[in-house]
Amino acid sequence: MYGPDGFYLRPEGPAGHFRTSVHASPLFAAAVARLLARTAERLDRDEVALVDVGAGRGELLSGVLAAVPDGLAVRPYAVERAPRPAGLDPRIEWCTEPPPGVSGLLFANEWLDNVPVDIAETGPDGVARYVLVRPDGSEEPGAPVEGPDAEWLARWWPPAGPGTRAEIGRPRDEAWAAAVATLERGLAVAVDYAHVRDARPPFGTLTGFRAGREVPPVPDGARDLTAHVALDACALPGAELLDQREALHRLGVSGRRPPLSLATTDPAAYVRALAAAGEAAELTARGGLGDFGWLIQPVGLGSTSRGTSRGTSRGTGGGTGGEAIGETIGGII
Repeated sequence: MYGPDGFYLRPEGPAGHFRTSVHASPLFAAAVARLLARTAERLDRDEVALVDVGAGRGELLSGVLAAVPDGLAVRPYAVERAPRPAGLDPRIEWCTEPPPGVSGLLFANEWLDNVPVDIAETGPDGVARYVLVRPDGSEEPGAPVEGPDAEWLARWWPPAGPGTRAEIGRPRDEAWAAAVATLERGLAVAVDYAHVRDARPPFGTLTGFRAGREVPPVPDGARDLTAHVALDACALPGAELLDQREALHRLGVSGRRPPLSLATTDPAAYVRALAAAGEAAELTARGGLGDFGWLIQPVGLGSTSRGTSRGTSRGTGGGTGGEAIGETIGGII
């Protein structure tokens, strides 16, 4: 994926193969800009860092910089393995690792699903074994899962019987913890396809994408290999989980149609508002982008709870519980 001529280093970038929320509408970047401004207010700073982990070709950062309110200075960092694209805003610092010791917002949109994981399949004997894959995509069982991987499965994705599969998310937990640790103060947010312990898919989610179509997950470097994220396992103490529909609603993105009266008083404004409502509806749609998980992790913000949280923090294995997020993250979102 990241080796010579690997998928994520190809000239067309991820946008040449699939469409994320960033590509679906500028409303997404505007919502992230509002979240950045609220984070800056909470930090009581007029200059904050914005770290985009898995930045693609800088599309999200470019959109946020165009939408930030006047008076807020932003230090933008694009964390990406691919080379810096031509014509990118010179304010954006291009780097291969998140910068340490910054304060602000670290945002990882569809990054964790591409952090590689091992696949385990339970055999007829009830033993979970690693799944080995050949270059042509064919598979065979490997050694039994033991040690830390076995402990992770027992806690977060217990085997559900012969023939069932699990994606061992321990490398993603570690990658997220390392990214969060680079923040001195602020908010870290991971947005991704996700599931929680009580609703793990029994046969896993591993798949591939190429040129806008779902394809078999063959490790040939010419396609995206992805698997949904066990975001509840990634969550560190104090984190909250909610879905994108709820998160974007709280950040002012609504698919509500404009009043018909606007069509007669200002037809152009009505058309613009109607288009925006359609884009917002796509970003928040049930069964689509609105079902994405948002993992929200405050760092160094002190005690923020103003009510009883029903969210998920690491170790609970509970549900998504987005209802309390505005209380527990102190009104940032």
